[in-house]
Amino acid sequence: MLTQDDADRFAVPEARLHVCHAASVRSGGHYVVYWMTAARRTGWNDALDRAVGLARGLGKPLLVVETLPSRRRWASDRHHAFAIQGMADNARHFERAGVSYYPYVETDSGDAGELLAAIAETACLVVADDFPIRSFAEDLETLAARIAVRMEKIDSNGLLPMRAASKAYPTAYAFRRFLQKVLPDHLVESPVANPLARLELPRPVPLPNRIRTRWPAVSAKLLKGDWSHLATLPIDHEVPVAEIPGGSRAARARLRAFLDCGLPRYHEDRNQPEQDVASGLSPYLHFGHISAHEVFREVVAWAQWSPGRLSAKATGKSTGWWGMPEPAESFLDELITWREVGFNFCSSRSDYDQYDSLPDWARQTLHRHAKDRREYVYSPSEFERAVTHDPLWNAAQGQLVREGRMHNYLRMLWGKKILQWSPGPEEALDVMIELNNKYALDGQDPNSYSGIFWVLGRYDRPWAPDRPVFGRVRYMSSENTMRKVRVKDYLRRYGRGEK
Repeated sequence: MLTQDDADRFAVPEARLHVCHAASVRSGGHYVVYWMTAARRTGWNDALDRAVGLARGLGKPLLVVETLPSRRRWASDRHHAFAIQGMADNARHFERAGVSYYPYVETDSGDAGELLAAIAETACLVVADDFPIRSFAEDLETLAARIAVRMEKIDSNGLLPMRAASKAYPTAYAFRRFLQKVLPDHLVESPVANPLARLELPRPVPLPNRIRTRWPAVSAKLLKGDWSHLATLPIDHEVPVAEIPGGSRAARARLRAFLDCGLPRYHEDRNQPEQDVASGLSPYLHFGHISAHEVFREVVAWAQWSPGRLSAKATGKSTGWWGMPEPAESFLDELITWREVGFNFCSSRSDYDQYDSLPDWARQTLHRHAKDRREYVYSPSEFERAVTHDPLWNAAQGQLVREGRMHNYLRMLWGKKILQWSPGPEEALDVMIELNNKYALDGQDPNSYSGIFWVLGRYDRPWAPDRPVFGRVRYMSSENTMRKVRVKDYLRRYGRGEK
C-alpha cells in the first residue's frame, strides 16, 4: 500500500490535475490505466507519477496505453515514424520495470477511443494527458462521456501549470512579468525523474484476447524501425520519414550535445543558420519525448545555479531575472517564456488557430492593406514546392520539407514572406498552418502556433512606418536577413536557385 513517503513522492500539484469524469474509483477494478497521448515518456512526467501513485495506493497493476491517431489531418509517415521510435523506447523501459504497456496505432478514426472504452470497463480509473490542442481535448471529452469510471487529465507540459494563469496574456513581456512573479513557487514542484525505479506493483493482468484481437498492438517490425509497414496505415505517405530520430534516447543525446556545444554560444549565435547552436529539442518537446523540467534541470546544473540567485523584482525583462550566465538566460527565455506563452494562449482560447484571435490592432491594419498590390503572388502549391523568386525563402522551405525542421530565425522570415506574397492575410495564415503542420516535426503544437501567429502580430506591437501589405505589422526582408546572418553555406545546402 501507499506509504506517506510514496504519497509525497508521486503527488501531483493541484493546478495540474483536472477531473474529466467525476465518477467513483472502482476499487475492484483490474488495473489503473494511464492513457499516454502527449507526455510520451517514462520519466519527468506528472501524469505517469499520478498513475503510479494511484496504482500503489490501490494495490493494483498499472497499465499504460499509448495511442497514435491515423485518420487525422497531417498524419504522415514522418510524424508516425518519429512517434513510433518513442514507443520503442517506452516499451523497453516499461518491460524492465514490469509494467504492462500497450502501444497502439490507429487504423481507423476513433479506434483509440474504442480501445480505451473497452479497457475502462474493468479499470479502477483512467489517467490521461492534458494537452491544449483541440483534437487531443476532443478525444478526452469523447472518452469521458462514455465511460462509467473516474477519469482525470494531468498537465505535464511546462514548468508553469497551464491553469496557474487565469487569462491569455497578449504579449511575451506581460507573460514574462507574470512568470517572474509566480514561477518561483512552482520551481519546487517537479515530476519524478524515474518513477519506475524500484517499482513494486502487483503482477500485470493481461488484456483479454477479444481486446488484443480487435485492436492489435503495434507490430514488432514497426517498433524496430521497419518503415515499410507504414504503407498499410491510412496516413499521408508523400511526407517521408525524416532523418531526425525520435524517442527519449535521441532527445537526451540531443540535449547533451546542446549543453556541450550549443549552449555556451547560444546568446551570440542562436540566430545564425550556419552555426549549430540551436537546441534542436522542439520536436522532442512536442511529442513529449523529453520534459521541459528535465531540460531545465540540466541547464541549472550546467549554470551551477540555485534559486537564491533569482531577482526579487519581476521586471518582465528577458535577461537578468534568473541570475544565470547570459547563454542560459537566453535559452530559458525561449524554453519557458516563448514556449509556455503558447500553452497559455491555447489553454485559454479555443480559437487559438483562427484569424480572429489576432489582436484588434493587427486585424485592423492588415484589413486596411488587404487589397494592396503585391509584387509577387504565389499559390499554395508554389509555396509548397519552393518555386518563388527568392532563393533564401526557397532554401528555408526546402529544409522544412526535407528535414522536418527549419532554423528559427529563418522561420520568422519564411512566415513574413508568405504574408507578403499571398492574396490576403487570411490566405497567408492558411498556407503557414498547412505547410508547418504537414512537414514540421513540431507542428500542431502551441509553440508552433505562437510562431505562425506572431508573423501576423500576436504577442507583438504596432511598428512604424506603415508599409504596403504589412501595415503596422512587423516587416522582415530577405535582403536585411542576408546582411544580418551568414547564409552562403545554407543556400548551398538547401537552395534551388532563383526561379
